[in-house]
Amino acid sequence: MSRGDLIPLEGVVTDARGGVFTVKTDTGMVVGAKLSGRMRNYRIRVVVGDRVQVSVSPYDPTHGLITYRAK
Repeated sequence: MSRGDLIPLEGVVTDARGGVFTVKTDTGMVVGAKLSGRMRNYRIRVVVGDRVQVSVSPYDPTHGLITYRAK
């Protein structure tokens, strides 16, 4: 699956455990998400309460990748 197939959603990080973040999206969905490779490379930290963008697969919308942290 390419990057263009993913669905971007906005939300807030509500929980962080062992590298898996729980994100509550603006639409009300709860998504379990990991940091994307670029965010790990550049050591961008994400903490509870941060506003983030999550890319979700159309086949399994319960898992995703955090691709952006809002300032």
